[in-house]
Amino acid sequence: MKFTAAEIAKRLAGTVEGDESLVLSGFASAADATQGVLTFAESELYLEKADRSQASAILLDGELKSNSGKTIIRVKNARIAFAHVMQLFFPEPVFEPGIHPSAIVEFGAYVDPTAHIGAFCKIGKSAVIGKGVVIGESCQVGDGTQIGDNSRIFPRVTFYPSVKIGKRVRIHSGSVIGSDGFGYVLDQGCHVKVPQIGTVIIHDDVEIGANVTIDRGAMEATEIGRGTKIDNLVMIAHNVKVGENCIIVSQVGVAGSTRLGNYVVLAGQVGIAGHLNLGNQVTVGAKAGVMNNIPDGQMWLGTPAMPHKDAKRVMIAWQSMPDALKRLRALEREVQSLKDATKECDGV
Repeated sequence: MKFTAAEIAKRLAGTVEGDESLVLSGFASAADATQGVLTFAESELYLEKADRSQASAILLDGELKSNSGKTIIRVKNARIAFAHVMQLFFPEPVFEPGIHPSAIVEFGAYVDPTAHIGAFCKIGKSAVIGKGVVIGESCQVGDGTQIGDNSRIFPRVTFYPSVKIGKRVRIHSGSVIGSDGFGYVLDQGCHVKVPQIGTVIIHDDVEIGANVTIDRGAMEATEIGRGTKIDNLVMIAHNVKVGENCIIVSQVGVAGSTRLGNYVVLAGQVGIAGHLNLGNQVTVGAKAGVMNNIPDGQMWLGTPAMPHKDAKRVMIAWQSMPDALKRLRALEREVQSLKDATKECDGV
């Protein structure tokens, strides 16, 4: 697709400095840019590379000044504009409405005429597939599951029965939504399974990465709030409530019945114990192990996790431990020398 600099600036609420009629046919990093391509810069370092590149135009941040003579599309925030312009040059593929001949749609299921159902899919009884939904190859949609309008389900996703998916949700390959929560009681030396009869509710505009598992509640719903984004290889246990617009990075595990507020950020490999409450705008650093409630707005680090200022003091103390041990051993030797000297004096 091709756009003039003026057309791109209009879509990004920016301004053009230079040739407004310049036709741009793509978008690339400075290292890969060629003639006729747009690149971007959000800092002096990026700008230096963009100026030296073969790109014909630069998407430029704020007050940065280019001396390259290239056409400039100036925007308030180049990182945000970058996200929008990528969608402009690299739009989502279009899928034709219809049900592949190899797909199975059980009696009583409803598939909107505008939806696309890929090869070897199975749509269970009483399932509802909304307008513009795209379901990739080999997906399993359980009985009574609902998938909202304009959602995109990538190949080999499994929905257990009675799951509810909102509008514009994206779920990537290999994810399993609504599997049984991990619930057992010990009876006469044996682990007895507690039936998991709840469900999973995923609200609008959520994106879920590859190979994510979200368990159904024991009796109520496991919920993922509107606008939340979940990375690959995350495990959300039964009865968890995740708030709106959270970011959950790869390999996070959230144990049962924990509550996350809105705008929570969990960095990679964070583990959250069960039945905890994390407030709004909480940030937890990578590999932290959280075993306590966290109030609104706090940042916690470490294992066991603690407020970041305390955690940093602990980290500094650990780093200084080898020197402290050397000093301790030196003091022990001095004390021993004094003891030996005292014994000699006593002997005299």
